[in-house]
Amino acid sequence: MNEQPKQQMTKKQNFFQVIKFALFSASAGIIQFLTFTLLTELTDLKYIYCYLPALVLSVLWNFTFNRRFTFKSAANVPIAMLKVALFYCVFTPLSTWAGGALTDAGVNDYIVEIGTMLVNLITEYLYCRFVVYRKSMNTRE
Repeated sequence: MNEQPKQQMTKKQNFFQVIKFALFSASAGIIQFLTFTLLTELTDLKYIYCYLPALVLSVLWNFTFNRRFTFKSAANVPIAMLKVALFYCVFTPLSTWAGGALTDAGVNDYIVEIGTMLVNLITEYLYCRFVVYRKSMNTRE
């Protein structure tokens, strides 16, 4: 398996990669937001107990589609998944703590959730692009 990119990406290819990532992430965001909304509206759970399952479902969806279609990576799936899990070992506690603190301070749950999702979109793209798939983009036939 070739771990080196086949060629340098053009500005146009980079642009479309960002667009694809954003669109797949938007679909994952819909899953996250619907799960969060159902748990928030149908249960008496605190913010963090609605947020965490919604985040996990979103991450699994996003990883699957972005690895295959956005980054077109033939990299070892368990290793790529481990790298993404390491990102979430940092992001999840920080975002859970911040979200809990903000909602406890009176900020609307949905405002916090949307803000967290936007931060996640930007930081996850950068992490996937420059860490997870840095050497394996466009290696999938």
